[in-house]
Amino acid sequence: MKLYSTNNTAHQVAFQDAVFNSMPQDKGLYMPIEIARLPDSFFTELPQFTLPEIAFQVARHLLQDAIPEADLKALVEDAINFPAPVIKLDENVYVLELFHGPSLAFKDFGARFMSRVMSYFLQPDEKQLDVLVATSGDTGGAVALGFLGVPNTRVTILYPKGKVSQIQELQLTTNGQNIRALEIDGTFDDCQALVKQAFTDAELNAQFRLTSANSINIARLIPQTFYYFNAYAQLLHEGKSKVVFAVPSGNFGNIGAGLLAWKMGLPVQQFIAATNANDTVPAFLKSGVYEPKASVQTIANAMDVGNPSNWMRIADLFKEDLAQLNHLMTGYSYTDEETRKAMQQVFDQYNYVVCPHTAIAWRALQDWQQTHLDAAGVFLSTAHPCKFPDVFPESIASHIQVPEQVKTLEAQQKQMVSLSNNFEGFRNYLLSNQ
Repeated sequence: MKLYSTNNTAHQVAFQDAVFNSMPQDKGLYMPIEIARLPDSFFTELPQFTLPEIAFQVARHLLQDAIPEADLKALVEDAINFPAPVIKLDENVYVLELFHGPSLAFKDFGARFMSRVMSYFLQPDEKQLDVLVATSGDTGGAVALGFLGVPNTRVTILYPKGKVSQIQELQLTTNGQNIRALEIDGTFDDCQALVKQAFTDAELNAQFRLTSANSINIARLIPQTFYYFNAYAQLLHEGKSKVVFAVPSGNFGNIGAGLLAWKMGLPVQQFIAATNANDTVPAFLKSGVYEPKASVQTIANAMDVGNPSNWMRIADLFKEDLAQLNHLMTGYSYTDEETRKAMQQVFDQYNYVVCPHTAIAWRALQDWQQTHLDAAGVFLSTAHPCKFPDVFPESIASHIQVPEQVKTLEAQQKQMVSLSNNFEGFRNYLLSNQ
């Protein structure tokens, strides 16, 4: 498997290099040179495959010869060892539950796969791998658990002060071992900018072997395609072949993975990009002008991204036919008030509790289905509602079943270092804590 930089197609690397270097020095993102359609036999057999079998088939097809088949199969089975069920709520309304992994968020798919890929390629006598990750809430917890105890690795998580939920912060700051957390006085965009700047700093790259665990790393994006194929397989069992996906969208890796699955042949009718007040992409889809902006804080904090990194990949996927992207993707954005109302409506209609991100996806699906009645709509539930206890009224909160792992977390002490959003401060921290 060979990949190129979205800023320079002549800059090409092997999969292993893209995994460890994560972002090219030209500040582009890596994309596969070839995204071939999966064979017809795969789609014929799809309803009979389990999730790990689907994951292996898709990974083998996309990675080509980057990892031997037997090793890849073992890696996938170890990483993707939890379910992603599609639940029917109403006629043509389904929810894809992606929160059954160890960190209770969809990021477990990418983080667990990536950590195992890195561990596979990492040789015992090589320089320690320093993984930098910016999080708006869920990424950090998934990466922490994915890499916890992995030999010869160290993870540094940057998160915005006061802008993640209590449970999310506990998932970031209570691990110890090879995981450390930095509380940044700023926004997620500030955290992401610090990580990106570190990758282009000559002294840091001379001192450390740096890589990223954000969705800028192609190894995070690839496994997120798995659950789109798996969801479609489940819907085929329901007699549904025309499908749309409504995706809570922050850094746009989640929906980017769906579009990658579509490029590989998944027959999706429409992708709905559902955002909070950080509406950079929905505004672009309406106006044709892409204008990144400063992020604003909302109750759907994992989507508080004003300049989504993965939009670069999506634009690259459709660079030869932007009109096709506008036909395939629709964008919606909602205020906190509308989000709270959607959470209440989902509970009232289905006796089902959704986190604010998931509620935004449901609302977007409802709005889209007002004029499109002939397709099964699947909205993605990206996090367990217990991670956001403060956003629910008591009438809903009392129905949330808190997993045992969360109760254990609440008894632990946080350990983090507080920094400003100034790059020199972050740089000095890294150099002083080798």
